[in-house]
Amino acid sequence: MTTGGLIERLRTGLWKDNPGLVQLLGLCPLLAVTTTTINGVGLGIATLLVLTCSNALVSATRRWIRQEIRIPIYVLIIASLVTCVELIFKAWFPTLDRSLGIFIPLIVTNCAIVARAEIFASRNTIGASIVDGLGMGAGFAALLIVLGVFRELVGQASILGYSFAESGFLLAILPPGAFFALALAVALKNRIDRKPGR
Repeated sequence: MTTGGLIERLRTGLWKDNPGLVQLLGLCPLLAVTTTTINGVGLGIATLLVLTCSNALVSATRRWIRQEIRIPIYVLIIASLVTCVELIFKAWFPTLDRSLGIFIPLIVTNCAIVARAEIFASRNTIGASIVDGLGMGAGFAALLIVLGVFRELVGQASILGYSFAESGFLLAILPPGAFFALALAVALKNRIDRKPGR
């Protein structure tokens, strides 16, 4: 893959085909976890690692996976990687692990990861699949972080524990606030994409 192809694949994952903004995949953890910046960062990194590694493993083993059982094998690969990430979080980041709760194991069921394994990694080389995983994972992680920052700033009037005011707008950290924040992000992306010259 050429340098231009690598940059285009990364750009696709970060902006043009972002799993959360364009495909609207993986919304359950995206909406539930992003009440704080640190939660967005934690789940974003976990998803990025799993997506990149699963793409690499699916691509590396695609010749030996029979067509009839490919989806269960992809899920098995993803579940193994998620278990490793979860154990790392439990060992080195126990507070974050408790904060994220069930959403780390739920990465296994994230449609974005299975979709990338089926659509891209099963048909491309290991290098291209790693780059695709990095791009898509970074796009999803960036969205998690941006939503976490926005919701924490508006809802709690703080970022990473540094307060800017006595209180925030509570709705932003409640479930409806997650939908409003995502809707604003999607609307902003669509507005930027419709600008003349893009």
